[in-house]
Amino acid sequence: MPLINLSNVSIAFGHFALLDKIALRIDSGERVCLLGRNGEGKSTLLKIISRELTADQGKVEHQQGSQTALLSQEPEFNSNDTVYHAVAKSLGTVGKWVEEYHDLVQRLAHNNDERLLAQLQAVQHRLEAEDGWRLEQRVETVLSKLNLPTEQKIAKMSGGWRRRVALAQVLVTEPDLLLLDEPTNHLDIDAITWLEEFLQEFNGGLLFVSHDRRFMQRLATRIIELDRGQLTSYPGDYATYLRQKEAALAAQTTQAAKFDKHLAQEEIWIRQGIKARRTRNEGRVRTLKKLREERTQRREQIGKIRLNLDSGELSGRLVIEADAISKSYQNTPLIRELSTVIMRGDRVGLIGANGVGKTTLLKLLLGELAPDSGTVKHGTNLSIAYFDQLRAQLDPEETVVDAVAQGQEMLTINGQKKHVMSYLGDFLFAPARARSPVKSLSGGERNRLLLARLFTKPANVLVLDEPTNDLDVESLELLEELLANYPGTLLLVSHDRHFLDNVVTSTFVFEGNEQVKEYVGGYQDWLRQRTVPKPTASIKPTTTLPKPGPQKQKTRKLSYKEQRELAELPERIETLESQLAELQTDISNPDFYRGEKAKINQTLARIKTIEDELQTAYKRWETLEELSKTK
Repeated sequence: MPLINLSNVSIAFGHFALLDKIALRIDSGERVCLLGRNGEGKSTLLKIISRELTADQGKVEHQQGSQTALLSQEPEFNSNDTVYHAVAKSLGTVGKWVEEYHDLVQRLAHNNDERLLAQLQAVQHRLEAEDGWRLEQRVETVLSKLNLPTEQKIAKMSGGWRRRVALAQVLVTEPDLLLLDEPTNHLDIDAITWLEEFLQEFNGGLLFVSHDRRFMQRLATRIIELDRGQLTSYPGDYATYLRQKEAALAAQTTQAAKFDKHLAQEEIWIRQGIKARRTRNEGRVRTLKKLREERTQRREQIGKIRLNLDSGELSGRLVIEADAISKSYQNTPLIRELSTVIMRGDRVGLIGANGVGKTTLLKLLLGELAPDSGTVKHGTNLSIAYFDQLRAQLDPEETVVDAVAQGQEMLTINGQKKHVMSYLGDFLFAPARARSPVKSLSGGERNRLLLARLFTKPANVLVLDEPTNDLDVESLELLEELLANYPGTLLLVSHDRHFLDNVVTSTFVFEGNEQVKEYVGGYQDWLRQRTVPKPTASIKPTTTLPKPGPQKQKTRKLSYKEQRELAELPERIETLESQLAELQTDISNPDFYRGEKAKINQTLARIKTIEDELQTAYKRWETLEELSKTK
């Protein structure tokens, strides 16, 4: 029996059907990605599967004895709990012993009391009897990899950090079916990459919602898309889904055009003169009525968000010049002696773990914060628009209309007058939604609203601090296209690796010890250029090339053995790629996950091995290629 089986499931809110007689089956070992626009009902579907919501109709069957865990977008906590307590107690009785052990160790560090030692010994015996040490280590590992402060009170944590705690809770429980709703939101790149590796080793079933395309590509073995109440399944990874989706849309367009042509011909026939009506074929009339009904029920593609940004007047050629700037926060150094020059048209991405100082650096460069030492100089004619990751610019009590128009009916966009309701329609806000208060909006809707507000004013310097959180994939791609064609200067903070690669032309990377280094290109370019990987298993560079400058390797000729290796590597890579393609074809078959579990795990393990071998081969090939070019 599958882990979960939904048949004929429907649910509606008012007259709007979020799910309309859908069917879904997930087997153990599958990693299924759920796609759909904001507000389509993705979170509702997850809540139905996790038993938090009951469907209006249909059957929801769980495998007997199986456990399901859900990471929701808005987790609930006891605000008095510490992080360790909140995570450990999700393990039930064993979690209480794990927490008690942790508490006793903390207390003994300050008080070597015999009674505490006796209590600790008793707890240790319980943990040994119930496989508790493995679970205790799992709690410690997850908290460490998500960089969570174990003794911090939940009440003192922001919404983003609370979501990290909620993610830790579900990851330590080892459920049979894991449901994750936007798990990468508020995670930095190190944590996202660790999560990818963690989930690749997960043996149960996984259903996740994400907008992170690289995350989807690495994890998904099947894509399911929720669109206006209907669920469509696409076997294979995210790249395969894109190809299948494009082909399906092309076929749908062709079919619709043929249908419309036939319907138009029948409409002409029935409107002919008296002679035609006298000899009218009643069967043909009935067929026409059916055609009309079918045309009425056709599900047209929903309109796309329309983004348009006015860059205003050109700024001076020099935009920002920083000379040896340093900054500390509460006696903690964040940035040390950074010098850089940002010119008009530069698109700069900021990469680094949460809390290292990316937002602080933005504010230093914009002049909102004064450096402890060094200077920041601005060029002429700068017009700056700032997208705030905390959305502090939005008043939750205002309506959507007022948040954008501030009482005006007409806005000037790119020199053209436009009614505010029409402008909000470009950002997919229907009139009724536009009159709703900001506090009623979802995370994705708030991001769209902030973009709408941001783009009402001309700006030749655009500053975006985590703009991609909660946006659906389609909106992300449109924002990418807009930024790629933006003639002004862009400063971007993002943990979305795909977004960075598609948008920025250079990166500032926080590499530890208050050092911020500048690299040409996006995220993948940084991985190739950096000399030594950071001391973490979280990020695996595809290649590591020698870096020019003082650390440049001594030039030498390839040995005979290396020349043979370089000649053989392309064939080796081609063989591995062919093997990987065959295995990916196997797992894209819907029947694959209904086979023997041992064979499923063996195939998935083989795919992981080949992927690792490919990465090693690519890295070695590029290294030898570089050496072969030296003279």
